[in-house]
Amino acid sequence: MNSNKFRLDLTIILVFILLGIVSSFTLHELQPTLSGLAAQTQYMPKQILWYVLGAIVITVMMLLDYDRLRQLVWIFYGIGIVMLLMLFFKFPAAIINEANGATSWFILPGIGSMQPAEFVKVFVVIALAHVIMSHNEKHALRTNKTDLILLGKLLAVALPPMGLIASQPDLGGFLVLCAILGATILVSGISWRLLLMILGVVLGIATIVGLLAFIFPNQVGAFLQETIFKHVESRFLGWLYPEKYPDSSYQYRLGLMAIGSGILLGKGASNFQVSIPERHTDYIFSAIAEQYGFIGSAVVLFLFFILIYRMIQVGLESNEPFGSYLAAGFIGMFTYQIFQNIGMSVGLVPITGLPLPFLSYGGSSTLAYMIAIGIVLNIHSRTRTYMFETQK
Repeated sequence: MNSNKFRLDLTIILVFILLGIVSSFTLHELQPTLSGLAAQTQYMPKQILWYVLGAIVITVMMLLDYDRLRQLVWIFYGIGIVMLLMLFFKFPAAIINEANGATSWFILPGIGSMQPAEFVKVFVVIALAHVIMSHNEKHALRTNKTDLILLGKLLAVALPPMGLIASQPDLGGFLVLCAILGATILVSGISWRLLLMILGVVLGIATIVGLLAFIFPNQVGAFLQETIFKHVESRFLGWLYPEKYPDSSYQYRLGLMAIGSGILLGKGASNFQVSIPERHTDYIFSAIAEQYGFIGSAVVLFLFFILIYRMIQVGLESNEPFGSYLAAGFIGMFTYQIFQNIGMSVGLVPITGLPLPFLSYGGSSTLAYMIAIGIVLNIHSRTRTYMFETQK
């Protein structure tokens, strides 16, 4: 016996609404402190508009049978690759926008800027979930050979967008795709022995690279100058040696000052005393910490924890493997972006320019997050509970 009633995850919806309220109020209070081109846009009304559009997107994604995504997956994936290729070749030049040394945006007449990489993240999650589902349906008997074939398929899907996003260059977007790939591999059914071997190799390489970067920072910086991540050098050195590279660590140091100055309860509305570039986007967590203090920051972290926790529950409870694979990909996407953004704000990791989900201003990122949340809510709504056992 099972229930066929449409199920709504009120917890995720409540978290979404609360984060939207925090974002809107913070952007409203930040507005008078912005200068230059940033001051010419009224961010709170536009962010509310994006939230309204996002709510419509969530509703559509909830009502759509997510199995339809498998039928359309390569269309979405192809659209994403085409958009990234347009940025790579800077064609057509009239709509390509370069900012902060990165070619990551379209400027669309009547709409404004759009960052394709944000939507590509969602498309890659769907594509990876589809590949895992199709492979496991075909290969019921698992061997090391079939696991390696599946791993090769996943890499074949993930590497093209990863390479194109890295070439913009967008290190943050590249790392998010790495997190998505890692999360989907973990739930793909590939044997743990093989995964541990691969993880050991990856960790070994990462450890060696980290030690080299710490011992020989100048040499590593010179190497980065010869790669597509040459813009990362100054950020990395500024994070590692803030006193030695004051210009490169400017945002990093101001962010720490703002967060520390909020103390326990914050300075209150519109009482910002530390001015940080890109504060309405990448550094919005520092604004929240300065305005609402440790308590406000802790509330935001708690909301994100509840969101990720519920997404994990949705993935585990799904009656269909495809739903679990989708949820895993989105968990990887959200978890990494939250960790990276807050981590760079408090100095745990170098700056990569990733927005904070649902809080940072931005239409592309907000709508992409809404699509992801809509799919997760869809998975939950299609999950059926049984009296005696869970049907898989």
